[in-house]
Amino acid sequence: MTPTYDLAVVGAGSAGYAAARTAAALGLKVAIIEGGKQVGGLCILRGCMPTKTMLESAHRNHEIERAKEFGIRVGKPKPDWKAILKRKDQLIAEFADYRREQLEKGKFTFHRAKGRFTGPHRLALESVSKERVPAAIEAKTFLVSTGSRTAKREIPGLEEVGYWTSDECLHVSKPVKSLIVLGGRAVALEFAQYYAHLGVKVAIVQRSERLLPESDPEVGDTLAKVFREQGSEVFCGTQIQRVVKRGKKKRVEFLQNGKKRSVEAEQILQALGREPDADGLALWTAGVKTEKGKVTTQATQQTNVPHIFAAGDVCGPYEVVHLAIQQGEVAAKNAAALLAGKEPMERMDYRLKLEVIFTAPEVATVGYSERECREKGWETVTASYPFADHGKSMVMGATDGFVKLIALKQRGEIAGAQVVGPHASDLIHEPLAIMRYRGTAEEMMNLPHYHPTLSEIWTYPAEEIFGKISAGGGRR
Repeated sequence: MTPTYDLAVVGAGSAGYAAARTAAALGLKVAIIEGGKQVGGLCILRGCMPTKTMLESAHRNHEIERAKEFGIRVGKPKPDWKAILKRKDQLIAEFADYRREQLEKGKFTFHRAKGRFTGPHRLALESVSKERVPAAIEAKTFLVSTGSRTAKREIPGLEEVGYWTSDECLHVSKPVKSLIVLGGRAVALEFAQYYAHLGVKVAIVQRSERLLPESDPEVGDTLAKVFREQGSEVFCGTQIQRVVKRGKKKRVEFLQNGKKRSVEAEQILQALGREPDADGLALWTAGVKTEKGKVTTQATQQTNVPHIFAAGDVCGPYEVVHLAIQQGEVAAKNAAALLAGKEPMERMDYRLKLEVIFTAPEVATVGYSERECREKGWETVTASYPFADHGKSMVMGATDGFVKLIALKQRGEIAGAQVVGPHASDLIHEPLAIMRYRGTAEEMMNLPHYHPTLSEIWTYPAEEIFGKISAGGGRR
């Protein structure tokens, strides 16, 4: 007899686990299917946690190199690449073991298998372990949460010459002396700085006119300036022509401002994005529509087939873990509503979308950029303040970057915030909290802030915006 469930979750990453946990708590009979080589999902196995662990080692190495600035004499640090990876592997094993324990606790049925739709309510299973699994399962509702994979790009000569992806970088224990990074977004920049801070000569080749092109211009421009000051080359606004082998080195040839340019290195990191990983699911047999491989969803996380939901990187629109978790929870609640004969009412709201890049300085944004506000037709007032003029950051020797607030002109409600600077990943949560309750620049300005702290820097742009809106003067 074919096992039948209220909800079958295909993919046990952050979105899938969040959905399964939420659905089980709501009393649904849940099965979760994971067909990857390891259990844990992208964040634990190949994304957030391993990369941040490795970056922490690289940043520590860079800080030791700067010790003389603070009156500390030390010898030149020497990275132990194998030890860095060993520490990463130990931590990831711990995180993955914990996730496996949660999946196997009995709150839901867990199958180590690949799943493939054979109809709108039926999934064929193929075991990927010694565990016996049923040939198929049936479910009243489904969630597709199979994540993403590194995308291949058609660049003449790249496949022949060879390259690393972010997956390979997690296991490189033998250092190279030089590296070309193709790309200028989060993954590219984090790995570029990981290698640069461990002594590798790095060149970044970016197609867009600036790094982090979705952000306001000063964000990417500031980061590019810092990368160059730290010894890396940054080429933006390029058109890659081809990749060739030159002796023991690899050469990337490109056009920049109409001129032929090239850069050589021992290795190339192709970090030009990721793509949804849903090819093996045979979604068409269930009638689910995709667009360029991405599962299309509504704000309820429903696909065009109402009882089939999707969450996480497989559907987007943002490849961020906390949003994937929220999507999974929304999907589970709506699946429960559907099974109860009710209208799915939970909706995703990206007003508070939050993104962080763990370079040094860090980059963090929340809410809307100036460009996005203009596209919505909103009138805004903005203000920035540099870390170079802030006491705490000056004491820390961390003066690169700025904070920026974007407020709606009518009443000063904070619509967005940006940080390039020390501990941006933590600092961004103050404007996030203000925005959660639709707070204003005036309210942010009046919050008590201890001195000297990094967080008090927010009072400067907040007061400037309040001054502009009330026709008074900003802080002088």
